[in-house]
Amino acid sequence: MPRQVYLFDRPTRFVAGTVGQPGDRTFYLQATDEAGRTISVALEKSQVQVLADRMSELLDEVATRAAVVVPPEADIDDLEPLTAPVDEEFRVAAMGLAWDGETDAVVVEAVAASDEPIDEDAILSDADEGPDALRVTITPSAARAFVARARRVVAAGRPSCPLCSLPLDPSGHVCPRQNGYRR
Repeated sequence: MPRQVYLFDRPTRFVAGTVGQPGDRTFYLQATDEAGRTISVALEKSQVQVLADRMSELLDEVATRAAVVVPPEADIDDLEPLTAPVDEEFRVAAMGLAWDGETDAVVVEAVAASDEPIDEDAILSDADEGPDALRVTITPSAARAFVARARRVVAAGRPSCPLCSLPLDPSGHVCPRQNGYRR
Protein backbone atom coordinates (compact mmCIF):
# COMPACT_ATOMS: atom_id res chain seq x y z
CA MET A 1 0.00 0.00 0.00
CA PRO A 2 1.24 3.55 -0.65
CA ARG A 3 2.79 5.13 2.36
CA GLN A 4 2.16 8.58 3.79
CA VAL A 5 5.36 10.28 4.91
CA TYR A 6 4.87 13.46 6.94
CA LEU A 7 7.99 15.54 6.23
CA PHE A 8 9.15 18.34 8.51
CA ASP A 9 12.41 20.04 7.51
CA ARG A 10 13.52 22.24 10.40
CA PRO A 11 10.07 22.55 11.99
CA THR A 12 9.27 25.44 14.28
CA ARG A 13 8.59 22.89 17.02
CA PHE A 14 9.50 19.23 17.57
CA VAL A 15 8.80 17.93 21.06
CA ALA A 16 7.89 14.93 23.16
CA GLY A 17 4.92 15.40 25.45
CA THR A 18 2.09 13.63 27.21
CA VAL A 19 -1.64 13.72 27.67
CA GLY A 20 -3.12 12.38 30.91
CA GLN A 21 -2.10 11.90 34.51
CA PRO A 22 1.04 10.04 35.66
CA GLY A 23 0.31 6.34 35.55
CA ASP A 24 -2.23 6.87 32.77
CA ARG A 25 -0.31 9.06 30.30
CA THR A 26 -0.08 8.73 26.55
CA PHE A 27 3.25 9.85 25.10
CA TYR A 28 3.48 11.72 21.80
CA LEU A 29 6.02 13.13 19.39
CA GLN A 30 4.65 16.32 17.88
CA ALA A 31 6.01 18.38 14.98
CA THR A 32 4.74 21.79 13.85
CA ASP A 33 5.86 23.72 10.77
CA GLU A 34 5.75 27.44 9.92
CA ALA A 35 2.36 27.06 8.23
CA GLY A 36 0.87 25.77 11.49
CA ARG A 37 0.52 22.14 10.34
CA THR A 38 0.88 19.88 13.38
CA ILE A 39 1.31 16.10 13.34
CA SER A 40 1.19 13.99 16.51
CA VAL A 41 2.21 10.33 16.77
CA ALA A 42 1.75 8.16 19.87
CA LEU A 43 4.53 6.05 21.31
CA GLU A 44 5.64 4.35 24.51
CA LYS A 45 7.47 6.05 27.36
CA SER A 46 10.44 3.74 26.82
CA GLN A 47 10.61 4.79 23.15
CA VAL A 48 10.83 8.46 24.19
CA GLN A 49 13.63 7.60 26.64
CA VAL A 50 15.59 5.58 24.07
CA LEU A 51 15.17 8.27 21.41
CA ALA A 52 16.48 10.94 23.81
CA ASP A 53 19.44 8.78 24.87
CA ARG A 54 20.41 7.79 21.32
CA MET A 55 20.00 11.35 20.04
CA SER A 56 22.31 12.61 22.78
CA GLU A 57 24.87 9.90 21.93
CA LEU A 58 24.64 10.78 18.22
CA LEU A 59 25.24 14.46 18.94
CA ASP A 60 28.22 13.65 21.19
CA GLU A 61 29.68 11.42 18.45
CA VAL A 62 29.19 14.11 15.79
CA ALA A 63 30.82 16.71 18.03
CA THR A 64 33.96 14.57 18.39
CA ARG A 65 34.25 13.32 14.80
CA ALA A 66 32.95 16.10 12.55
CA ALA A 67 33.81 19.75 12.16
CA VAL A 68 30.31 20.68 13.31
CA VAL A 69 29.50 22.87 16.28
CA VAL A 70 27.18 20.88 18.52
CA PRO A 71 26.06 22.49 21.77
CA PRO A 72 27.08 20.35 24.76
CA GLU A 73 23.74 20.58 26.57
CA ALA A 74 20.59 22.66 26.24
CA ASP A 75 18.23 24.31 28.61
CA ILE A 76 14.58 23.51 28.20
CA ASP A 77 13.15 26.60 26.56
CA ASP A 78 9.85 25.00 25.51
CA LEU A 79 7.77 24.02 28.52
CA GLU A 80 4.45 24.58 26.75
CA PRO A 81 1.94 21.74 26.52
CA LEU A 82 1.42 19.87 23.27
CA THR A 83 -0.47 21.83 20.63
CA ALA A 84 -4.17 21.02 20.93
CA PRO A 85 -6.05 19.18 19.68
CA VAL A 86 -3.71 16.20 19.92
CA ASP A 87 -4.96 13.93 17.13
CA GLU A 88 -2.94 10.74 16.86
CA GLU A 89 -1.93 10.07 13.24
CA PHE A 90 -0.57 6.64 14.14
CA ARG A 91 1.13 4.60 16.87
CA VAL A 92 4.90 4.26 16.46
CA ALA A 93 6.30 0.76 15.98
CA ALA A 94 9.91 1.60 15.10
CA MET A 95 12.18 4.61 14.88
CA GLY A 96 15.25 5.59 12.94
CA LEU A 97 17.87 8.19 13.80
CA ALA A 98 20.60 9.50 11.51
CA TRP A 99 23.02 12.34 10.94
CA ASP A 100 22.77 14.16 7.60
CA GLY A 101 26.31 15.35 6.94
CA GLU A 102 25.30 17.42 3.90
CA THR A 103 22.94 19.65 5.90
CA ASP A 104 24.52 19.15 9.36
CA ALA A 105 21.21 18.02 10.81
CA VAL A 106 19.66 15.20 12.80
CA VAL A 107 17.00 13.12 11.03
CA VAL A 108 14.37 11.32 13.11
CA GLU A 109 11.85 8.95 11.59
CA ALA A 110 8.95 7.37 13.48
CA VAL A 111 7.32 4.51 11.56
CA ALA A 112 3.72 3.40 12.07
CA ALA A 113 2.75 -0.01 13.35
CA SER A 114 1.21 -2.31 10.76
CA ASP A 115 0.00 -5.87 10.40
CA GLU A 116 3.32 -6.81 8.81
CA PRO A 117 6.65 -6.77 10.68
CA ILE A 118 8.64 -3.58 10.01
CA ASP A 119 11.42 -4.13 7.51
CA GLU A 120 14.52 -2.28 8.71
CA ASP A 121 15.15 -1.11 5.15
CA ALA A 122 11.82 0.79 5.23
CA ILE A 123 13.07 3.07 8.01
CA LEU A 124 14.62 6.29 6.67
CA SER A 125 13.92 5.21 3.09
CA ASP A 126 12.07 6.98 0.32
CA ALA A 127 10.21 3.85 -0.80
CA ASP A 128 6.70 4.36 -2.15
CA GLU A 129 5.36 1.30 -0.33
CA GLY A 130 5.41 0.56 3.38
CA PRO A 131 4.12 1.89 6.66
CA ASP A 132 3.33 5.57 7.23
CA ALA A 133 6.09 7.65 8.81
CA LEU A 134 6.88 10.98 10.43
CA ARG A 135 10.29 12.26 9.28
CA VAL A 136 11.76 15.31 10.99
CA THR A 137 15.05 17.05 10.21
CA ILE A 138 16.33 19.32 13.00
CA THR A 139 19.44 21.33 13.83
CA PRO A 140 21.87 20.11 16.51
CA SER A 141 20.61 22.87 18.85
CA ALA A 142 16.99 21.79 18.34
CA ALA A 143 18.06 18.18 18.93
CA ARG A 144 19.69 19.07 22.26
CA ALA A 145 16.52 20.96 23.27
CA PHE A 146 14.45 17.90 22.28
CA VAL A 147 16.64 15.66 24.45
CA ALA A 148 16.34 17.96 27.48
CA ARG A 149 12.56 18.20 27.22
CA ALA A 150 12.09 14.48 26.50
CA ARG A 151 14.09 13.54 29.60
CA ARG A 152 12.04 15.93 31.69
CA VAL A 153 8.76 14.50 30.31
CA VAL A 154 9.86 10.93 31.10
CA ALA A 155 11.01 11.88 34.61
CA ALA A 156 7.71 13.64 35.40
CA GLY A 157 5.92 10.32 35.92
CA ARG A 158 5.11 8.48 39.09
CA PRO A 159 7.81 8.28 41.76
CA SER A 160 9.63 4.97 42.16
CA CYS A 161 9.34 2.68 45.17
CA PRO A 162 12.59 2.95 47.17
CA LEU A 163 12.64 -0.84 47.67
CA CYS A 164 11.78 -2.33 44.27
CA SER A 165 11.99 0.68 41.91
CA LEU A 166 8.53 -0.03 40.46
CA PRO A 167 6.26 3.01 40.03
CA LEU A 168 4.16 4.03 43.02
CA ASP A 169 0.48 4.76 42.52
CA PRO A 170 -1.09 7.49 44.68
CA SER A 171 -2.55 4.70 46.83
CA GLY A 172 0.80 2.84 46.97
CA HIS A 173 1.49 -0.53 45.36
CA VAL A 174 2.00 -4.18 46.17
CA CYS A 175 5.75 -4.34 46.61
CA PRO A 176 7.44 -7.63 45.69
CA ARG A 177 10.28 -6.84 48.10
CA GLN A 178 7.76 -6.66 50.95
CA ASN A 179 6.35 -10.12 50.14
CA GLY A 180 3.21 -8.64 48.62
CA TYR A 181 2.39 -6.15 51.37
CA ARG A 182 1.23 -2.71 50.29
CA ARG A 183 3.77 0.06 50.53
